[in-house]
Amino acid sequence: MCTGSVSGSDSGTNGWSRARGVVLKTLVLVGGALWLKRMTKSTTRWDHTRIVAESLAGEKFSREQASRDPDNYFNLRWLSCPAAEMVDGSRVLYFEQAFWRTPLKPFRQRFFMVKPCPKEMKCDVEVSTYAIRDVEEYKNFCDRPKDQQPRPEEVIGDISEHLTTIYMKRCERGKRCLYEGSTPSDGFPNTWNGASYSTSELAVLKNNEIHTWDRGYDDDGNQVWGGKGGPYEFKPAPASSFYDILSPLKTSFSA
Repeated sequence: MCTGSVSGSDSGTNGWSRARGVVLKTLVLVGGALWLKRMTKSTTRWDHTRIVAESLAGEKFSREQASRDPDNYFNLRWLSCPAAEMVDGSRVLYFEQAFWRTPLKPFRQRFFMVKPCPKEMKCDVEVSTYAIRDVEEYKNFCDRPKDQQPRPEEVIGDISEHLTTIYMKRCERGKRCLYEGSTPSDGFPNTWNGASYSTSELAVLKNNEIHTWDRGYDDDGNQVWGGKGGPYEFKPAPASSFYDILSPLKTSFSA
């Protein structure tokens, strides 16, 4: 009797263990399916566009790179912010670049237009740059209060000549970047400083870090401007650092 009782108890315990194992496997499978569905849902063409556009926006500096290699890189300020949205959902950002000592005097001003790649292309996001019809009107656009910025409909009307398009893809697992891309190998027409065409590379990394590499070439394929050792590396700076950067300006204004 005692032996039979123990045997029945063991059988019940084993049955419960098997049942618990089935339940756990079911929960894992259901959880995995929900996770996969969520991941699939979070990587639509427009989600890629949003991620890239948000990563391009903000204030960033190449300070660390300039400190490591001052002979080849300047400490530049990158500043970009949302400016308008097209009817098709494409995002338009204003962008300007300046030397860190003179952040209010940009030497480069552009519009970025960010949108999904066409379905037939093997890329996720297009980042195009456009000239601005009246650059003086947009100088320091991102630093101004909203009521002092050109309105979105004015921004769209001021989009001028198309300059370049970079075709970006999600980075392969294990890489530092989130997205990377470039212009076609033959680039786009560019006549600045003796060039006949230019190429651009762009990478979006974690923490909104941006790497960009623009180069100009003459008719013979010789590089005539742009970095030779690698891309510029722009990293967001802490808010306190920005006030430190503006301190020379404050001194000059008070003088």
